Amino acid sequence: MKRNLMNCAAITIVVMLGSLGVSACTSTSPTAPASIDALQLTSSSSSVPLSGGGALQIVKDLPAPQNSQNGSEQPLSPNDVLEVDVFQVDNLNRTVQVDAGGQISLPLIGTVTAAGKTVRQLEKEIEAAYSANYLQSPDVTIFVKESIGQRITVDGEVNKAGIYPVSSNASLIDAVALAGGFNTIGDAGKVFVYRNIGQNTLVANYNVESIRAGKSRNPRIYGGDKVVVFPSKSKIALNNLKDALGVASTAVRIGVLAP
Repeated sequence: MKRNLMNCAAITIVVMLGSLGVSACTSTSPTAPASIDALQLTSSSSSVPLSGGGALQIVKDLPAPQNSQNGSEQPLSPNDVLEVDVFQVDNLNRTVQVDAGGQISLPLIGTVTAAGKTVRQLEKEIEAAYSANYLQSPDVTIFVKESIGQRITVDGEVNKAGIYPVSSNASLIDAVALAGGFNTIGDAGKVFVYRNIGQNTLVANYNVESIRAGKSRNPRIYGGDKVVVFPSKSKIALNNLKDALGVASTAVRIGVLAP
């Protein structure tokens, strides 16, 4: 009986020591660094210095550019083409282009500075100029026909990579459409948008498939943004995002192909 009890105790000690050994091995085993998952970029602390100064920083969602008013409307720029409509005064309607000096020319009131102002600000200024000497309670509407000064770059796994002018209310879906959509290996879940904010460049990952399904919001795209689509069979690390920013012409092969 005593021998049986001793055997049981010995077995129990062996089992306990074995469990402790397994636990110790598990807790001390090194964890291999993993590449950034394109679908789980939620950290705002991941960044890498850029050669021209500032840093490339990963964010969950991009803020509006600092020069946009309340994040809702960006200022007009030289070369923008505007349609100016004065309600019920057809002979004053004009399609004008903002010149290199940032000005437009309109009947009766002459030159008006447009660059640097939002559409609404310019409408109010033109209304004030017409009401001062020519019209009673004028109603001016401006439509941005072409925003040549506001360009975006779309690169990577799309059908027509290039530089495109965008309107003041363009979205990410619009940007993808301008580039002819994804090519056969483009991944709708690995769409990265870069935006300059101050000295830094921020980059965020958006899932276009989720946006099209109505599960995610369709983010605004602003002039100066860069959209890069990575291949479906790719692992994306921070350095790959840096390379894609600096070498747009070869961004289609920046992704590190998974084995």
